[in-house]
Amino acid sequence: TQSRTRLAYAYDLSCFFDYLHENNPICKKMGITEIPLSILESLKPMDLEEYLYNLKVYEKDGMAHTNEERGIKRKLSSLRSFYKYLYKNEFIQSNPASKVSTPKIHDKNIIRLDADEVANLLDEVESGENLTKKQQMFHDRTKVRDLALLTLMLGTGIRVSECVGLDLNDVDFKNTCIRVTRKGGKEAIVYFSDEAVEPLQEYIEERKKLTPAKGSENALFLSSHHSRINVRTIQNMVKK
Repeated sequence: TQSRTRLAYAYDLSCFFDYLHENNPICKKMGITEIPLSILESLKPMDLEEYLYNLKVYEKDGMAHTNEERGIKRKLSSLRSFYKYLYKNEFIQSNPASKVSTPKIHDKNIIRLDADEVANLLDEVESGENLTKKQQMFHDRTKVRDLALLTLMLGTGIRVSECVGLDLNDVDFKNTCIRVTRKGGKEAIVYFSDEAVEPLQEYIEERKKLTPAKGSENALFLSSHHSRINVRTIQNMVKK
């Protein structure tokens, strides 16, 4: 698994142990790291279902947190993997998580940009005329990168995380394709359109003039600090 996936699993399990610490009378008396395996084994499927129900809306550190159907399903998946590991290696003698039903996922309509909306978005990246004065100060520094990045994403449909992981040697202009690392670490070849060639070439020429931060020497897209761009930066750029 990728490091981001491992962090996500770790976060999911921390939510579960926080819940036990707050709601189980025995666990309240001890620290989270002191909770014995016998407690996990003694839980019933109904106890785990109550935990999943609590995930819909709960409070932590004075802040309200919510989970949609997919978030709850993922947390159950993390919990099942955890229990399966303990049961398989004979740390526990029963596996209550295996008896909990998977929450039903209701399909959401996929909202796609039409051709005019795509053109308007890319025009905005080039001109920046509707940005605030503060945003316009940074616009000239990043517009070549942003245009190349968005043109590539819109033209290929790759995930934001896949875009973040691209290296310079993943781009093949001869065959107009990129090599991306899919979920689970599997590599795939994705072809991009002719419209993406010029913005990408222009950005790479500009990228050659930059001195990347340590560890980001091979990264295709760099942040303003010259380190590999991250998912949050791209999300904020699209929102802007």
